[in-house]
Amino acid sequence: MARVYLSLGSNIDRDHNIRSGLDRLAAEFGDLDLSPVYESEAVGFSGDAFYNLVAALDTDLPVGELANRLRDIERAHGRVRGEKKFSSRTLDIDILTYGDLTGEVEGVKLPRGEILKHAFVLRPLADLAPSAEHPVLKRGYAALLDEYRFPEQRLWQVPFLWP
Repeated sequence: MARVYLSLGSNIDRDHNIRSGLDRLAAEFGDLDLSPVYESEAVGFSGDAFYNLVAALDTDLPVGELANRLRDIERAHGRVRGEKKFSSRTLDIDILTYGDLTGEVEGVKLPRGEILKHAFVLRPLADLAPSAEHPVLKRGYAALLDEYRFPEQRLWQVPFLWP
């Protein structure tokens, strides 16, 4: 079984879509470990604020099949592929890491580059798995967060209970 970290985000009916997305993930994959939920301003475009969090799960599915199942969950929540990179989202689910795999694996780039580019990805990942190591840098996520401060990116933790 591989430990997988997923990033979830939404800025359209975000409370509903995040909860419903988590419900679908739990129904398909079982127990989830969750970070706190953060609200952050839209990055790269003018839009409503996002809710973001990181979920961890264990799976035997190959990377490509996992990615397909995550796309199915996104589609069920109204996500349309081919949207602009920086735009509003009903539900966005990205594979951040899949065990210690690195490089292009079944069409998925691992680890996901956004881990080191966005506070709304690294902050919840560091909260959930502070000592887990980035598969390329071999440094814990809490240590990476100390290094990558993201002063231009504002986010704040919000109360969020699930289920």
